[in-house]
Amino acid sequence: MMRKAIFLDRDGVLNDAIVKDGLPYAPLSIAELTVPDDANIALRALKAGDYLLIVVTNQPDVARGKSTRAAVEEINTKLKELLPVDEFFVCYHDNADKCHCRKPLPGLLTDAAAKYNIDMSQSFMVGDRWKDIEAGQAAGCKTILIDNQYLEKNAANPPDFIVKSLTEAAQIITTDKET
Repeated sequence: MMRKAIFLDRDGVLNDAIVKDGLPYAPLSIAELTVPDDANIALRALKAGDYLLIVVTNQPDVARGKSTRAAVEEINTKLKELLPVDEFFVCYHDNADKCHCRKPLPGLLTDAAAKYNIDMSQSFMVGDRWKDIEAGQAAGCKTILIDNQYLEKNAANPPDFIVKSLTEAAQIITTDKET
């Protein structure tokens, strides 16, 4: 039987991004990690809808020497303690690496779909950046942009939904009659 999933970006969706000059950055340590108050409730509502909750995150600061895998994994472990996520799929590469897993390419999503037998047409990608939306579209998911008002380009094609919070995204998903 095929399963359905919510693919979630990490920084700016599950935890607050650190915004500098209008651009989002990942926290580099647990000390910089903050989780929005609504995240746990929103994710529990999605779990109640029988969705797998899979985090798909680019972490290029490792390739850039600004962070370590251990620091990223420590943050992921803390998020897994705080939130009902099922698994993390992480791309540690930078653009020059030309890997299949770095969003906007859909590799993280398709890898998760293969592992968990996920029906992409019944699944959603929730992100806060154009790369998330394009990855979800390429993988065949419905897409939801959490608009955090960053000063960067938009996705080539608009997302299916634009919201202001993870709670709003969860409300759309749990009331979507096609899922």
